Amino acid sequence: MAVRFRFHTRAGYAKFKSQASRYAVVGVLAARFGGSVRVAVTGAGPVVFRSKDIEDALAANFSSAALMRISIAPSGLNSDIHADSEYRAISWW
Repeated sequence: MAVRFRFHTRAGYAKFKSQASRYAVVGVLAARFGGSVRVAVTGAGPVVFRSKDIEDALAANFSSAALMRISIAPSGLNSDIHADSEYRAISWW
């Protein structure tokens, strides 16, 4: 049995920090693997999740300009004492 990992050709991670604790309220990792892109979001929802809309946009054009027309719905995102779902929907943008 073996575990194999693909190596990315480009990747970046950003987090939106809580002003009080400096811990990440939301974190996003985008990685390009040849012609495909994977995006993982943490802290915004109950579990880490992928964003297909963002992956598709970045696969076509791996730049921040590709993300300008994408919006994230707050439904299903976390709301707690650190940030509500509406804030989380825009904070990782």
